Amino acid sequence: MNRQRGPGPDSAAIHALRSADPVMARLIDRLEPIDLATWRARWSLDSFGSLARSIVGQQIATPAATAIFGRLRDFIGDREPAVAIAGGSDAELRAVGLSAAKAASLRDLAVRTLDGRLNLDGLGELTDDEAHAQLTAVRGIGSWTADMFLLGQLGRPDVLPAADLGIRRAVQAAYGLDSMPSETEVRHIGEAWRPNRSLATAYLYSSLWSRGPTRD
Repeated sequence: MNRQRGPGPDSAAIHALRSADPVMARLIDRLEPIDLATWRARWSLDSFGSLARSIVGQQIATPAATAIFGRLRDFIGDREPAVAIAGGSDAELRAVGLSAAKAASLRDLAVRTLDGRLNLDGLGELTDDEAHAQLTAVRGIGSWTADMFLLGQLGRPDVLPAADLGIRRAVQAAYGLDSMPSETEVRHIGEAWRPNRSLATAYLYSSLWSRGPTRD
């Protein structure tokens, strides 16, 4: 059944998505309306903190990542985060619970921020590709982390984290596919959603939550 939606900041984008892709139209009709500004409010950290948390959380369970990130914030204290991490010894960072690889990644993030190679305050002035390139130049920051940063922190309207396992699961379910699509297949399907792939991403994530939690 079509849900009635009054005019809102995303009404034109929703109309475009529904017109461009009947599968996305059915998904939108099935789910509660999404306002991107509200959806993005979950990114409550500053830019440096958001990237640091992404590095800390790689390949470990959420409770462990939360505990380690909390200890990292305690280590930083009142100091400027990049300065504290860049000046921290290997032993100090390992004591927080970081692996050697994650400590090296955080230190690279800090040093690049301090020397200007990564200008977090200026990323908003760059194109998506330029911002993506600056982010992925940091050790330990891959395409997924960069995509999520553009989507959440920078609020870019046309980002599709096609490598994300959750997005691939959501596409498989929405399109009734026999197997989980590859990143390339998701990007091919998502071409129809341009220039509103961020909103499509939000609906795909929401479709997973409506079916129950599915964490990687």
